Amino acid sequence: MPDKLLEINDLNVVYETDDALVYAVNGLDLTINKGETLGLVGETGAGKTTTALSIMGLLPDKTGFIKGGQIKFEDIDITKATENDMKLIRGESVSMIFQDPMTSLNPILTIGDQISEVLELHKKSLNKEQISKRVDEILQLVGIPPDRKGEYPHQFSGGMKQRVVIAIALACEPKLLLADEPTTALDVTIQAQVLEMMKDLKEKLNTAVLLITHDLGVVSEICDRVAVMYAGEIIEIGTTEDIFGGSYRHPYTDGLFGSIPDLTRSTRRLNPIEGLMPDSTNLPEGCKFHTRCCKCKEICKTVNPQFKINGTHFIRCH
Repeated sequence: MPDKLLEINDLNVVYETDDALVYAVNGLDLTINKGETLGLVGETGAGKTTTALSIMGLLPDKTGFIKGGQIKFEDIDITKATENDMKLIRGESVSMIFQDPMTSLNPILTIGDQISEVLELHKKSLNKEQISKRVDEILQLVGIPPDRKGEYPHQFSGGMKQRVVIAIALACEPKLLLADEPTTALDVTIQAQVLEMMKDLKEKLNTAVLLITHDLGVVSEICDRVAVMYAGEIIEIGTTEDIFGGSYRHPYTDGLFGSIPDLTRSTRRLNPIEGLMPDSTNLPEGCKFHTRCCKCKEICKTVNPQFKINGTHFIRCH
């Protein structure tokens, strides 16, 4: 049996605003094993980033709340951890690469100082010389010459900034890395380099990765398992082979695959999923996807389906 590193049970997250209550994550169950890469895919607004922020304990103050469920990292229940507890966990055991490298770095600190800050906080046994040496090693690991550690973020390209963000996230060799669309802001050649680097680092450090992305091509390349999220719920989860090569898929997953250009067929238009993600302040009854599903039955409109299980493949569909 694989060793569970992170286990999420029945997680419910809401955003409370003056106008409405936003149901961002609804009864989410998810596990990540040690050394595993899990891809989390779905449209914008599905709740992917909220899930990652919940794991990090970084939901916005006064508006974002965990209303139920458990997030268990090893023996720690993150939903009950204090802010001081989370400060010790973040950066050392769990790190996150945020979506936009342009806004993830402090513009008035050198990149060397920003990497050193993580080490000074979590590796108190290291002296200044050892920290400086470690910064050089991490920069080399992500493909940046150590002699650039005295430079500022504005002196780096987008791809190099993303490498710096990854270096900060990996400084303490965390057990779990949350990568929130780490290649979205990059051109395709830099994307390939960053993904290859993440694969190498995972193998060297045995770090588990939760990869949040819209790009199914990226998922097929580097993920061991894939979870498909819609309207705050996991609607399908399985191995990469289950999702990409299985005989059955959730209609929503089929729609995602149908939106990808097929180089073997000549067609004038792509085949997108009709309609929009439901309003998170007023979710429909039954299956959340039924308003857009071409295979919708009467039962789908009133009863939320349970998972159908076929080995390692789970599909929430009637």
